[in-house]
Amino acid sequence: MRKQSVRTAALILCILSYLLVGAAVFDALESEAESGRKRLLAQKRSEFRRKYGFSAEDYRELERLALQAEPHRAGRQWKFAGSFYFAITVITTIGYGHAAPGTDSGKVFCMFYALLGIPLTLVTFQSLGERLNALVRRLLLAAKRCLGLRRPRVSTENMVVAGLLVCVATLSLGAATFAHFEGWTFFHAYYYCFITLTTIGFGDFVALQSDEALQRKPPYVAFSFLYILLGLTVIGAFLNLVVLRFLAASTDAPERAARRASPLRLGAPESRGPSSARRPARPGGPTSISYRIHQLEMWARDNLGFSPPSSPRAVGGQPSRPLARRKSI
Repeated sequence: MRKQSVRTAALILCILSYLLVGAAVFDALESEAESGRKRLLAQKRSEFRRKYGFSAEDYRELERLALQAEPHRAGRQWKFAGSFYFAITVITTIGYGHAAPGTDSGKVFCMFYALLGIPLTLVTFQSLGERLNALVRRLLLAAKRCLGLRRPRVSTENMVVAGLLVCVATLSLGAATFAHFEGWTFFHAYYYCFITLTTIGFGDFVALQSDEALQRKPPYVAFSFLYILLGLTVIGAFLNLVVLRFLAASTDAPERAARRASPLRLGAPESRGPSSARRPARPGGPTSISYRIHQLEMWARDNLGFSPPSSPRAVGGQPSRPLARRKSI
């Protein structure tokens, strides 16, 4: 329990340190640019007011009208295609902010819809991610067999590398497509795909918001919806692998320390005489096949009263009896 508390405290400190580092970097990168944009905007506002003779109140009213008209530039947001797009951003927690319910009844339904939809989506993506990881594992095993490996084995590191490559390919495919249809640069399209598929969803770049694409480009709309859903599955499967790798690394260390500290193996009874007083060293590491076989032999000798076939003599001086061949270990 104490080690778990220390580990939790260490993780909290890591998160806080990570936040502090992020804040410092973003401050250095964005603060000066923000000040420059603010000065430029104030200058243009003054020029606009002098040119058209607007008062300060008139200009603020014009700003409010421009902000309210912004969502309508993309066409009807609440027809079926736009509503489906909004529903995807709700249950996946992307939340671009490009559209929001305007009626009280719509806001109430949105809360209940998200309350049920978000857990359902998480469970669905978890199951799809497991199936995807299983498929990738089978493909890696088949590739290793084709390379002529006698005993192919897919490790977690192999899965993480393969998942990373699949994620990069997914993001690149989406970036190329959105750059073509939206007129963005490849970098901005890649940024949009990353922000979307990690469910950050800033809303500074949102697809399907120009030239009334929701009504006029059904194939592009269908591609966007499928890309978001399938891309979330791919990214979620990869993040699950990374988290599992981290958890495995954090739990393996205490177990190895416990095995080194304890002279008795887990589940073995007390020693039964001279045969268990002194045992040979472990052949291989704790995860090797030879070590697993050695563990089974020691357990059989201590608990069943006979030695393995490789033992020179049986327990108690009796000759060893040949064991029936086991099909598998």
